[in-house]
Amino acid sequence: MFRRKEKKPFIQSCFGFLWPQMGWTRTANYWALRVNRLPGSVYSIAGGFACGAAVSFTPFVGLHFIFGGVLAWTIRGNIIASAFGTAVGNPWTFPFIWFWIYKLGLWMGFGVQGPAQMNFDFAALFGQASEAALKFNHDFLIDTAWPILWPMLMGSIPTAIVMWLFFYYLIKYIINSNRRLKSESIQTNPLTNKTQTDKSASITSKDE
Repeated sequence: MFRRKEKKPFIQSCFGFLWPQMGWTRTANYWALRVNRLPGSVYSIAGGFACGAAVSFTPFVGLHFIFGGVLAWTIRGNIIASAFGTAVGNPWTFPFIWFWIYKLGLWMGFGVQGPAQMNFDFAALFGQASEAALKFNHDFLIDTAWPILWPMLMGSIPTAIVMWLFFYYLIKYIINSNRRLKSESIQTNPLTNKTQTDKSASITSKDE
């Protein structure tokens, strides 16, 4: 129901990911509608989304989908909702997230900001760290990446906990509000009530 009949070109899709053509408000409403239509209880959907959003505030770039799904499975949350939640971490929010958790980790006393850590590019660091991990370049990982990743990791822990609580109650409120409005609209719509009454009568007659 949500799929396009014709696929957009790859470049256009990438640009649409960075700047949605329908606008940020309509995009937010669209994703809220998709989350609200997921099957499951309010807890499972809200908890799953919160898991995906929370792991987006960790420095495990490229593993957010996996960690979000595992965390959602652990608390019996909706795994699909966790995938939606990872959208909180995106090219627009990652620079602020990385800067915040890094500074918070330093403020908490984990690591020291030396001259080598004064001016660096987070995105380039993650790319170089991934390449070093694949090549088993332990020197780069220990000497260059770890002094930055360590405070980021420690700063992400309290941040992820706060974000989990924030998004859990936010999504829970949104789902409860939408379901309440839907229930009220069904009760106040005479045509809908009549249709439901006819269906109930038909089912009863078949059972008899």
